[in-house]
Amino acid sequence: MDFSLTEEQQMLQKMARDFLTTECPKSLVRNMVKDEKGYTDELWKKMAVLGWLGLVIPEQYGGGGGSFGNLIILLEEMGRACLPGPFFSTVVLGGLTLLEAANVEQRQELLPKLAQGNLLLTLALTEATAGYSAADIKVKAIPKNDGFSIQGTKLFVPDAHIADYLICVARTGHSKGPDSGITLFLVESKNPGIGCTLLKTIAGDKQCEVVFDKVKVSNSSVFGEVNNGWHSIEKVLQKATVAKCAEIVGGMKQVLDLTVDYAKQRVQFDHPIGSFQAIQHCCANMQIDVLGCSWLTYKAAWLLDKGLPATQEVAMAKAWTSERFRKLTALAHQIHGAIAFAEDHDLHLYYKRAKVWELSLGDAYFHLDKIATGIGL
Repeated sequence: MDFSLTEEQQMLQKMARDFLTTECPKSLVRNMVKDEKGYTDELWKKMAVLGWLGLVIPEQYGGGGGSFGNLIILLEEMGRACLPGPFFSTVVLGGLTLLEAANVEQRQELLPKLAQGNLLLTLALTEATAGYSAADIKVKAIPKNDGFSIQGTKLFVPDAHIADYLICVARTGHSKGPDSGITLFLVESKNPGIGCTLLKTIAGDKQCEVVFDKVKVSNSSVFGEVNNGWHSIEKVLQKATVAKCAEIVGGMKQVLDLTVDYAKQRVQFDHPIGSFQAIQHCCANMQIDVLGCSWLTYKAAWLLDKGLPATQEVAMAKAWTSERFRKLTALAHQIHGAIAFAEDHDLHLYYKRAKVWELSLGDAYFHLDKIATGIGL
């Protein structure tokens, strides 16, 4: 396996970094934390023009036809920049689910709008347990005449307050165990039976409680087969998990750069603190963590891009990146000293995201259980 970037990927990486450095300064990130909407239309339209929203959408649906690996490179740069907004919820959670489960007519209707920046999506998956297994799905969809009635509450749904559609994962049966009897529904966010409450989070990211109160949907809103939706969700979750790891790796790289630069400039006892062995070894350990997380992430992405089994690799990547990003940012705070404890320092943005992303799409314990199962325990 060769994880070195192709010339095209190097161009994508440089273009993304240059664009985000200019268009997504930390002042914008802080403003969007306070802003209820959480993003600007201007930046969203610019990303659409660049082709980012349709990067992995096939050309026949108005996208760029890019690989999953290209999306990983882009997400790493977004993680480095702390990009606010609904890119992950729309393109990763929503777009990948469309590609995996929707029929041809649904793809033809929705994917071009997504690629053009005219459609916001999100995946309503997690509930009170905040778990990512089929057994955690309790929201019910009851057959009613020519459709279904959805009843129940979803929690921690990203960007639901601004989404045009929610892809709701609901239980329609129990006949053959928890993995069966699950169906995916495309639900308009303005449906009168939907109640959406924006939650207050440590990082100011836009997570919502979504209450479905006898929400009526037609049979045409079903993605894939009734009672057989979990298989599609498992595939989407694997890619989404690696996508989240890519954001984490980008954040880790930026924190390391900030810390090394500071260690070179900060003088104590007439010497830069980076000349002291204790600081050097701390930064060396940070570099080891960054490279370890990067290699695990890119290996999992490579396997998924090739259509190869990657359950263990995905779990290892998320288990390791979840913990190391939080610990790396904590260590960066110690090296920076008192200055990093000021709210206006950039490290706060990364530490808070490290804590949120640690739990997103399964924490280390969740994925360690998968690894243990995979080795026969």
